[in-house]
Amino acid sequence: MIDYHLHLWPHGTKDTEPTIEELARYCEKAKENGVLQIAITEHLFRFRQTEKVLGRYFRRFPDSPMRTLMEQYWLDHAKADLDHYVSVVLAAKEAGLPVILGLEVDYYEDSMDVVDQLVRQYPLDVVLGSVHWVVEWPFDHVNDPEIMEYWEKVGIEPAWEGYTRALEELSASKVVDVLAHPDLIKVAGLFPSVPEEYYARMAEAAASANLVAEVSSAGWRKPVKELYPGPTLLRYFREKGVPITTASDSHGELDVAYRACDVREIVSQAGYNTLTKFSGRVGTPMPLSV
Repeated sequence: MIDYHLHLWPHGTKDTEPTIEELARYCEKAKENGVLQIAITEHLFRFRQTEKVLGRYFRRFPDSPMRTLMEQYWLDHAKADLDHYVSVVLAAKEAGLPVILGLEVDYYEDSMDVVDQLVRQYPLDVVLGSVHWVVEWPFDHVNDPEIMEYWEKVGIEPAWEGYTRALEELSASKVVDVLAHPDLIKVAGLFPSVPEEYYARMAEAAASANLVAEVSSAGWRKPVKELYPGPTLLRYFREKGVPITTASDSHGELDVAYRACDVREIVSQAGYNTLTKFSGRVGTPMPLSV
């Protein structure tokens, strides 16, 4: 098993730069849970190097309290040094730790070319692609009442449509290797009348772009209380021949390899007998049983 979605810092905090010792603890926790390789995939927006190319991204939207919130959110998070992060993970690899170097990249409308130029400057093993906001609305901040009120303002169907369209465009950009938590829009437990229509488009987007889909236990820790992807979307991925990785999306040591054995059982029941491991942004199959 693998855990290909791990963060070093909780949202809103960045107290210290990463160390090899910290990564060693991640690897040990993963091993305890039957996971033999991990990917450190910190959010791209947490690094100062993104400020020049993406720091003004949210100014494209009309002035609003939500835009102001997102601009401040960016300023609060873009404080770490990407060069140091890369050097520490590479040093951990060279020391023999079972870790690979990755990043998690959000969808930036009309700006994925500059994202691609930035990430290609680094010797990454894997790039995750995510949709965390619809326009300027960070819909997955489920603990923020102000943000959750926007569900009534936006509406469930328009929210799912906006998310799915963004996921399609992210996939078509060919900037990323893996679609992380592909049905994240369900995080609050709010579903459209016919979610299968959106699931079919998500699966088609991944298949058309030859992407890998992430199967993440993080959904079990959210209000939806369901794996990402849920059973229907996982089945659609399988029918389309979309390969998978497995992940916990942990933001700290506590949830590294969270419920990895349960994830393995579910993907096996869905018909998968291999996972996709990455090196140098090239994916190769590995047995699910390993």
